[in-house]
Amino acid sequence: MSKRLKLGIALGGGSARGWAHIGVLRALEQEGITPDYVAGCSMGAMVGAAFAAGNIEKLETWALSLDWKRIVKLLDVGLQGGLIKGARLVEFFHGQFVECQFNELAIPFATVATDLATGREVWLREGKVSDAVRASCTVPGLFAPVMCEGRYLIDGSVVNPIPVSLCRAMGADVVIAVSLSSSVTGRFMHEQQEAAPPQDYRQRLMNMLLPRRRDNRTALKDGDAPPQPAMLETVLGAIDIMQARIARSRLAGEPPDVLITPHLGQMGSYEYHRAAPAIDEGRDAVTRLLPAIGQALGIY
Repeated sequence: MSKRLKLGIALGGGSARGWAHIGVLRALEQEGITPDYVAGCSMGAMVGAAFAAGNIEKLETWALSLDWKRIVKLLDVGLQGGLIKGARLVEFFHGQFVECQFNELAIPFATVATDLATGREVWLREGKVSDAVRASCTVPGLFAPVMCEGRYLIDGSVVNPIPVSLCRAMGADVVIAVSLSSSVTGRFMHEQQEAAPPQDYRQRLMNMLLPRRRDNRTALKDGDAPPQPAMLETVLGAIDIMQARIARSRLAGEPPDVLITPHLGQMGSYEYHRAAPAIDEGRDAVTRLLPAIGQALGIY
């Protein structure tokens, strides 16, 4: 009798596009495919942790409820270490989804971060899950670094955006990786926002960080330059490029058995209020690759 292959899923970083991971995981569940191990980086860590804790449905409901007002209320401004302190967002995530220890999770989970002082890759598999997720999601320049065991940690995407190697180290025989950067490198979002942030100091912050709203009916004339990107758009655009290049190199040396690449080129990194299309595309991406997934697992 052949031994059942252990399945690991590596969820890559991608800011708001990470909502696609929810669709991927839910679609696999519907096919009766449950991973034995989950490894995540950045937004992939957030979704992966919620899944490992048995709270993926709850996270999906919350993601689908987000609008600009709710997003802005979760942001807290800081000037030391990063533009956004992240405490309010992290405290909410702690209480709602993953306030537990790693050894209490229903499915083994791990995440990756980067040691800011040495540049080394750090695998987080012990202690409080929420602290590890926060470290992995700490986008440099936007969120303040996280102190962990005497070292400052930042986003794992700086070194390993799609942690296939971590999945293998956990014991996976077969690894399904989800890449969110295949179709977004260097693109700027030009879609009109659905709703403006609240009319208070947070609006002034968002006006500084986010691209100005534009009327999609007004096309640029020949020779006109597009509007200058806002600060957040510039930072996240640069990180997208960096992440895509690093992911390509890491995947070449550490290839997964199946690579899922949701088509998210028209979704901006900060558009957390657009969870629905991202989740739908995650589901569709799994459907497109079901034969390859089944073959890798030896089930059909």
